[in-house]
Amino acid sequence: MKPDFNKFPDKLVPVIVQDASTNKVLMLGYMNDEAYNQTLIEQKITFYSRSKKRLWTKGETSGNYLFVKEILFDCDNDCLLIKANPAGPVCHTGADTCFNENNEGNFLHQLEKIIESRKETKQQGSYVNSLFEKGINKIAQKVGEEAVELVIESKDNNDELFINEAADLLFHYLVLLNAKGKSLNDVEQVLKNRHKK
Repeated sequence: MKPDFNKFPDKLVPVIVQDASTNKVLMLGYMNDEAYNQTLIEQKITFYSRSKKRLWTKGETSGNYLFVKEILFDCDNDCLLIKANPAGPVCHTGADTCFNENNEGNFLHQLEKIIESRKETKQQGSYVNSLFEKGINKIAQKVGEEAVELVIESKDNNDELFINEAADLLFHYLVLLNAKGKSLNDVEQVLKNRHKK
């Protein structure tokens, strides 16, 4: 499925970009057929700049790319909603969004973004990167180790050790979710569906 670019004289379709984790609207841009195809291929949002008269990938200068998670079409097939993971502030002013809104969400969603950003940018010395480099088996093994350590600490009365092990488990669980291409939102949706039954 593709947008109907022919509905507009300039063959540009409006694109609303929403944070995939927080659901905040990040910005509005425009795509032509070429920008849309490049977005699909690279999985980074590329727009057509009406002022520069050329394609531009959001973040090409700053490094604050918008990584595509999902593309939705409106009912008339002439507008797109792209859910994305931003690698940093979206607005050229340095604001989180082009509407000057705070896009923090809750900290777990922020942590998911940090994990995604570390994976995408391959930061030197990053613990997250070292886990991804070792592969899914090592990540899953770390989740298992942290789960066992949490169980052991739950049998004692040291609240500080217990809560630290809980944090370790949750962190590695988020890394594992990311490695499998999933997020807390996906898990939350399963829980919501179960709750309805």
